[in-house]
Amino acid sequence: MKDNLEKIKKLPLVLEAKRINLKDVSGNLTPELLKEAKKNDKKIFAYRIIYKSQGHKVVGFIVEPQKGKKLPNIIWNRGGSNEIGVIELYQLFTKIGEFAEHGYITIASQYSGCGGSEGKDKFGGSDIEDVLNLYKIIKRYGRSDIARVGMFGVSRGGMMIYLALARVKWLKAAVTVGAPADQVLAPKFRKGWKEYQIKMYGGSLKERRKRSPVYWTEKFYKKTPLLIMHGSGDWRVNPLDSIRMAEKLYEKKIPYRLIIFEGADHTISEYLKTRIGYTFEWFDRFLKRKEKLPLLKSHGR
Repeated sequence: MKDNLEKIKKLPLVLEAKRINLKDVSGNLTPELLKEAKKNDKKIFAYRIIYKSQGHKVVGFIVEPQKGKKLPNIIWNRGGSNEIGVIELYQLFTKIGEFAEHGYITIASQYSGCGGSEGKDKFGGSDIEDVLNLYKIIKRYGRSDIARVGMFGVSRGGMMIYLALARVKWLKAAVTVGAPADQVLAPKFRKGWKEYQIKMYGGSLKERRKRSPVYWTEKFYKKTPLLIMHGSGDWRVNPLDSIRMAEKLYEKKIPYRLIIFEGADHTISEYLKTRIGYTFEWFDRFLKRKEKLPLLKSHGR
């Protein structure tokens, strides 16, 4: 089946594009991951792109279903910073590929300063532009239904979702996993985090608050339903970040669902299949079936 490489090369901001084949990246996969990758490979196309953002080159990826027209879209935000958490090519056929296999055109960024990108990673600073520019790319892609765009992110990727929700109104659904929401109090929870903040973006109170959405949820677009998931055994990001975020969303009457997985770690690995199931259920509700937002006013008998 013919891929869509030539069409992708012509998209706005895209400077280069290359088709990625499973056979070129499958050498070091475990038998379990290889099985998953082969299953997804039968239904998807994967591409590595270089696009323009903030005036420099940033590496990104597009993974799409082989079949279908006017498909819903997911902007997939990676976690980590710099080379920690960088997207590996095999993941286009596994954790990212599963979104495409499920029927979503999926686009992701390495962020500035990461994974071969130019610039500097500022951990939720100007690099939010690298995420928002992905929307500009798929907006002109004929296969995309631009009225159905969601965003998914684990850890720092979830924080990028919070930053986006304060900037845009085009997100129809979002899912966060273990997302940090308070960089002001984070050093009290995680040893060595203050030094990390200083290294990444200076660490001033002003800069920490910019990356702490729990203090400014009033900026969020109120019509984007948000699924928040967190493991109560997470040592990297305080589970109270998500609990406090849920409290703020409740006060602002922003649609959300909070799920705390008892004893689970940062990525909720102990309940991974359940986490994935909840993720697709949420996106399917609001992107595929375009369900109406829930009634948030007090009601009932």
